[in-house]
Parts: sequence; structure tokens; C-alpha cells
Amino acid sequence: MGILKKLLRGLALVLVLAVFLAAWILLPWQALLAIAVLFGLWMAFTRTGRQAASVTWVGVATLRQRLGASSVVVIGIAGVVGVLVALLAMAEGYRDTVNSSGSEDTAIVLRGGSSAELMSVMSRDAITTIERAPEIARDAEGRPLASPELVVSANVPRRDGEDGSVTLRGVGDMAFAVRPGLKLVAGRRFETGRRELVVGTGAQRQFAGLDPGSEVRLGNQTWTVVGVFESGDAMASEMWADAEVVASTYRRGSSRASVFAKLTGPDAFNAFKATLAADPRLQVEADTTAAYFAKQSEPLTKVLRIIGIVVGSIMAIGAVFGALNTMFATVASRAREIATLRAIGFRGMPVVVAVMLETMLLALLGGLLGGLLAWLVFNGYTASTIAGGVATLSFEFKVSGGLLWEGLKWALAIGFVGGLFPALRAATLPVTDALRAM
Repeated sequence: MGILKKLLRGLALVLVLAVFLAAWILLPWQALLAIAVLFGLWMAFTRTGRQAASVTWVGVATLRQRLGASSVVVIGIAGVVGVLVALLAMAEGYRDTVNSSGSEDTAIVLRGGSSAELMSVMSRDAITTIERAPEIARDAEGRPLASPELVVSANVPRRDGEDGSVTLRGVGDMAFAVRPGLKLVAGRRFETGRRELVVGTGAQRQFAGLDPGSEVRLGNQTWTVVGVFESGDAMASEMWADAEVVASTYRRGSSRASVFAKLTGPDAFNAFKATLAADPRLQVEADTTAAYFAKQSEPLTKVLRIIGIVVGSIMAIGAVFGALNTMFATVASRAREIATLRAIGFRGMPVVVAVMLETMLLALLGGLLGGLLAWLVFNGYTASTIAGGVATLSFEFKVSGGLLWEGLKWALAIGFVGGLFPALRAATLPVTDALRAM
């Protein structure tokens, strides 16, 4: 019966601990700040809290004498936080790069049932009909700000010598008007009717032979790189050329994959979508580019986050055991001190709080160290991945303040778990046994 009670008590403790950790990870920083303030007030204005502060100060003052054991906790947690933040920064950078390609006042139109541009084929008649929609903005000459575009995958050698795949986008002059944020940083635009390329800065970093003046072979034809552009989004991983020449080289006829359209305003999208849906000649789907690129980034972003959390969780388990060993050893070495404090009137709660705070202080140091290392090493680090299942997308890791805060919460959670059981051990250790053992 006694064993069953202990088992049930242990299961209850694990359940409460799991609920606490889930709430800790999910709570916003404002709620956690409020908890910290309330805890500080408790330590400052209650007898038990002041006792806890006194015991904590004694433990912190002796950390230098236990530098080797304490560094195990700090370094272990720093490793967890560094790896976790780095992996999440990969997901954050990928998502930010793809999502920044869109806006609420620009629409993309694809063939009905197509989830991406590479799967879409639209006829010239459908494109002409779309361009006549009244919700599309016009330039100074009254032309619709709509850009029919063709997307193909081209093989280009990477800088590491391996074969790679890059998106070749066939566009016209209106493509630059629809995307005013795109700027040439070297060379010039391609000329209509010529096999000339302008390449994004991301593609230039990842692939060989894409400097202005270089020649590259695409579709059994020789093309000349004449310019480099920067867009700050996923388009920077592409190469652009005249749509008619791309269609002729890859035998796509007069068809196009998509139409990018600048709308008269963000509030015009619903009317634009209704206009297209009301025309029986069209079998197309429209979306804002912001929503479209968000959908494109969502699957891989989720996978990267899951990988980061799984890897971080596995490493966190090891860090918890390291903290447990260290703090159990600390409690054992301070058994007489703790017993003396309890003998002169200190309750068990101050002892629990003191051991917990000491562990969480070490965890805080580890979290700050791990976050700093992740920011120094990985923030702005350039990587590439497969976008749309075919072409390479270049992006930068983004170590944001939100990720650093998330890593810090993980560190404190590890410290909480690692210090809880040694703290309970210290508080329940019989005074006579502790004094006799020493």
C-alpha cells in the first residue's frame, strides 16, 4: 500500500510538473514578468521570503568554490539553447525570406487547382481577360500593372562543384513595375528578344558563373549574364530573362504560369477575386501574394521547427540529468549547513526556494551564453534549401529577439526541473541524520 501511495504521489508530481512546463513555455513575457514581480514582492515582504533570500545569498556566495560543478550546468544548458535557437533561426529565416516576397495589395493568379507556379499553365486568352479586370492598377500610360510570368527550373553548377537547380523566371517590363522594391545592383536589365539574364544576389552567391559578363548554358542555349538585382526576398534566388525567349527555349509556346497584378489597394482583392470567379471563361484561382507565399513557406517552416524542438528536447534531457547530478552533489556537500539552518528555525520552503533559485541562476547564465553564441555564429548566416520541391532558395538565418527569449525560457525550464528534486531532498532531509552524517 505504501509503495502504491508513493507511486501515485510521484505520478501526480510528474503531471503537475508537465502542466507547469507547458504553461511556462506558452505564457507570454508579460505574464512571466508579472510572476517574477510577485515572487520578488514575496521575498521582500514576507518572513518566509526573506529567509529564502538569505539562504539563496549564502548558496550564491559559495558558487566560486564549486566552479567546476557549476560550469557543467551552465555549459550543458548553453549547448541546448545554442542548438535550439540556431535550428529555430533557420526556420525563422526561411519563413521571413519567403513571406517578404508578398504584399496585401499584389495578387497572384494561377490555374485552378494549382498549388504553385511550377504546376500552373495559363493560356494567352485567359491572361488577356485577367489583365482587363478593373481592380488592377494602371500606370501613367493606362496600361494594367499586370505581369504574366513563366517559371522553369534550370540546371546550373553550384559554387561547390555540384549540380544545382535554380528558378528561371520569364518576365516582361511590367514585372519590374509590379515589384518596385526590386533594384539592380550591378549591370543592366536584359534586352527584349535576346538571351540575356539578370540574376538575384542569392542565386549569384550559390551558383558559379553568374557574374555580369559571364556566359551560362541553359536549355542547350548560351545565355549572357548582364545584371544583378537585389529584392530582399525569395526572388533574389532566381534568374530573370525575357519571357518570350524563355518560352521559345523551353517550348512553352504562348502559355504562362502565373499573373502578378498590382491592385488599386489592399481592399480591392475581394472584388478582384469575385470578378475572376464571375467570368465563365476563366478557371483560375487568385490570392494575395502575402497569403500565397505564407502558404508556400508553412510546410518547411513547420518541419524545421519540429526538428529544432525534437533535437532541443533530447539535448535538454541530458542537461536536466547534468543539473540533477550537480545539485544533488551540492545538497550533499551542504547537508550540515542546511540542517543547521532548519535547526535554528528556517522552514523547508526557504530551503527549497534557495536551491531552486541557485539552479535557475546557473540556467539563466547558460541560456544567455547559448543565445549569445547562436547570435554571434548564426545570425545572418547564409544557407539554401529546396523551394517548391525543385529550385534552390537562398536565405539567411534570423536570430530574432523572440527566439532568444524562447531559448531563455527553455533554459529556465531545464533549471527548474534540474533543481526541483534536489531542492525537495534538501527540504525533507532529517536534521538529525544530516548532522550525524557530517
